[in-house]
Amino acid sequence: MLSFVDLVTRPDFAVTAVDCRDDHPGWSAEQSREDVRVVLVRAGGFRRRVRGVWSDLDHTVGYLGLPGEEEHFAHPDGGDTCTSISLTLALWRALAGDSPRLDGSALYVDGRLDLAHRRLLGAIRTADADYAAAEGLTNLMAEIIHRVVVTTAPGLAKSGDRELVAAARDVIGDGHPAAGGLLPLATLLGASPYRLSRAFTRELGVSLTRYRNRIRVTRALDRLEAGEPSIAVLAADLGFADQAHLCRTLREHLGHTPTALRGLLA
Repeated sequence: MLSFVDLVTRPDFAVTAVDCRDDHPGWSAEQSREDVRVVLVRAGGFRRRVRGVWSDLDHTVGYLGLPGEEEHFAHPDGGDTCTSISLTLALWRALAGDSPRLDGSALYVDGRLDLAHRRLLGAIRTADADYAAAEGLTNLMAEIIHRVVVTTAPGLAKSGDRELVAAARDVIGDGHPAAGGLLPLATLLGASPYRLSRAFTRELGVSLTRYRNRIRVTRALDRLEAGEPSIAVLAADLGFADQAHLCRTLREHLGHTPTALRGLLA
């Protein structure tokens, strides 16, 4: 079952909260839309296939959809909660150019993009949504365009890399003890550490180490957004060496300290 809540609707864009409670491992019927859309996952996950290529989507990987694409969706692990952003083709071209070359449709959601997403949702809740939401949307799309618009054709993945990376993401996201290091993770997945490391960089454009920290950054943001009072407790709970290690990681990924993030997310 799908439910939609329109958060803001304007002539050139719309932002919608989507809650899906489907639980079907098979692919849905073909769906085609005429807008440009960005979908960012807040909770749960699902699978999307377009032009014969599938991607597992969760809070670390979203997607950019273009007009006319025939999409298929599956929910092998249950439902999800997402933010769906729809743009007119005219607005997309104004932001990305008339003929942008894209590096695929899957979109790696790093800490800065996650923060931009949350700030857009916060801007929508303000009384000045016409300015604040539009500015938040522009900032978010600038982050996305920086990641997906390229000037050269993307490299081809080696056979099996997508499946290996998907399995590694599941292990890391579940907090499995083997996710604490590259060697135990590779052993669990039956792959060499070298292959796993290279596959991650090739598929997502970031190192495995940075991806694992990305997961911890999301959990830190969730806790800070919920009002976590103690940075020391937060650091210990998330497996950082100490409070300073947490602060360095957040500053590296987000450009802000935990104290500053509290203010931005308030």
